[in-house]
Amino acid sequence: MSNESCTAAVPSGPTQEHAFHGGVRITAIETVIPVQMMPELLLLRIHTDAGTIDGEKVIGHGETYYVPSAAAAVLHDWMAQRLLGADATAIESHWRFLFERMTAFGGTGAELRALSAVDLALWDILGQLCRQPVWKLLGGPVRDVVPVYNSCGGPLYGVRASGKQVAGWPGHGDGGSSGPLEDNWSSINAPGDLAEELLDQGFLAMKLWSFDAVYREAGGQRVTKENLKRGVSPFRAIRERVGDRMDVMLDGHAFFALPAALDIARAMREFRPLWLEDVLRPDSIRAMAEFRADAGLPIAVSEMLVMREQYRQALEQNAADYIMIDPTWVGGISESRRIAELAQLYNVPVLMHDCTGPLTLLSGLNIAASVPGVTYQECVRAHIATMYPNLIDHNVEVCNGCIALSSRPGIGARWLPSLFDQGFSEHRISRL
Repeated sequence: MSNESCTAAVPSGPTQEHAFHGGVRITAIETVIPVQMMPELLLLRIHTDAGTIDGEKVIGHGETYYVPSAAAAVLHDWMAQRLLGADATAIESHWRFLFERMTAFGGTGAELRALSAVDLALWDILGQLCRQPVWKLLGGPVRDVVPVYNSCGGPLYGVRASGKQVAGWPGHGDGGSSGPLEDNWSSINAPGDLAEELLDQGFLAMKLWSFDAVYREAGGQRVTKENLKRGVSPFRAIRERVGDRMDVMLDGHAFFALPAALDIARAMREFRPLWLEDVLRPDSIRAMAEFRADAGLPIAVSEMLVMREQYRQALEQNAADYIMIDPTWVGGISESRRIAELAQLYNVPVLMHDCTGPLTLLSGLNIAASVPGVTYQECVRAHIATMYPNLIDHNVEVCNGCIALSSRPGIGARWLPSLFDQGFSEHRISRL
């Protein structure tokens, strides 16, 4: 589906007038949904009138994940009215204006994801204009490489094959099938082999979601003793095979009520996980604090919190040992940085989330390179090896459990231009 829309009116007023004077102007907003590769991902390009620098057109690249058509509608039908014709470098002005307008009407879903994509793209533009990587503009480096861990999803985790969702909804970790890089299958059926393979590749930490099947079959209100044994069995196999050489983490995908979550935490104690993540639903900060107080293990909270105020409450109520942030859900690089610095005030380390698209990963790396409190960046090696090369013009490399900082101006990669051919994957463009 191809859809082109024109925006004639550019809003102005005393509170935002500076965003429309001078500087590089935004000339078009372009989106695509790569249905054949990752149908929940929205790809964004923001075009400018800056011409070319070092042979490249100055175009900002961004993304967000989940319900991409809704996020695209927000971008083209609403945010374009603010952005088209405006100064592309007025990042904070645009962020604050759009955030205030959308939250005034309760918008924190598709609106916040759309804002996240815009923020990534504007930082990418600024980096290209300054001929610097984004992490340098954020004040980095605070480290030379960023430690990463492997989330055990396979090549098709969160992806539809032949037009059908693979084994459930996004976030319901599918079982996968045997084969190369099928880490979700191997983490349950051959966890010791997988741990050894990851250690050989330099990974020192791995995250499993071994209780997802328990939830799908029996719900999340209680967990039987038999299901507890089943859920912890991969962790037992990993410890028996590689001992403490591999750090392990459990992602519960927020499926369990408080009593069940506490039973899971007690069963996990003997395996000394680095953290438990989203075992409990994040509906109540108070319940999260109770869970952390009684779990007896470090608790990570949570890419499911998308507002800075939610993170503040979690920190204030001692609900977290780690704070996890997804840059393309909370409001982009700008807001991720603010949340990460907030966590530093409480001496709580930060984790950057990525189980979706390549620019989410690259955004997290830029933040990790500039905020000392970030301790780990999530990655999915199967996505890095199989999917990302079909989306971006840069191959991400993990070496000795780390990813090196990119020296490329901007966010670190560009969408492949062929993805934006008109008529392909719900292409849409709004022009000045």
